[in-house]
Amino acid sequence: MRSEPDLHLMVPDHFDDSDADSQVHPVARKMFFGSRMADPFAEAAEWITAHDVRVLDTAWENAPADEEFSCVLSVYFVFEDDEED
Repeated sequence: MRSEPDLHLMVPDHFDDSDADSQVHPVARKMFFGSRMADPFAEAAEWITAHDVRVLDTAWENAPADEEFSCVLSVYFVFEDDEED
């Protein structure tokens, strides 16, 4: 898995997730914008196809109509890690 030095998870100094049931599982979010409803879905499908991620959830938002990109799709995902399989 490629390391991204600008991406990190902030946790308090005293945080302890050593118990297997309470370990931290980082989730990322990527937002896709469009002026038509189909645009964010097409862009998200292309992005997901190009990356090794597992989609966990999505959310849809209609921004105010006067916004240039009033359709917003949020995709929540985790990076797949072949070593865990």
